Amino acid sequence: AQDVLNLNDTYFKSRAEGLGDEAKRRIMLGTYTLSSGYYDAYYKKAMEVRALIRKDFDEAFKQVDLIITPTSPTTAFKLGEKEQDPIQMYLADIFTAGANLAGIPGISVPCGFSKEGLPIGMQILAKQNGESLILSLSQAFESKTAEESWRKASLKV
Repeated sequence: AQDVLNLNDTYFKSRAEGLGDEAKRRIMLGTYTLSSGYYDAYYKKAMEVRALIRKDFDEAFKQVDLIITPTSPTTAFKLGEKEQDPIQMYLADIFTAGANLAGIPGISVPCGFSKEGLPIGMQILAKQNGESLILSLSQAFESKTAEESWRKASLKV
């Protein structure tokens, strides 16, 4: 916002105007979860589940160097299409949530388009401190697919 008066005004306006409804909804859910009386019921249990997820990834990375998955269970949806359905919005993140909870690096790389012309992403995950490996693979994939028609189409978007 260009009509800010000072730093506090900038903070206030960026929080009020700069966050979409979905970001605000997630902040409110997080605040509720950490509130008095709900900490043990939700947060403590979530931390236990987080430890189990991290353990599963640690076990997987004893067998493989990288895990490649779709970024999302569906292709992208049209802008604003799911705004009135928060559950569908959360489910769109389901494949990226595990890496976030486990604290491992991941990257999403465009890898094509649906029949409807909506982008498809490929997620590459590595063990902790494996950023150089996922960046190398991402760069190699993008270099090898640079001449693909879908890649050229994505650059025009």
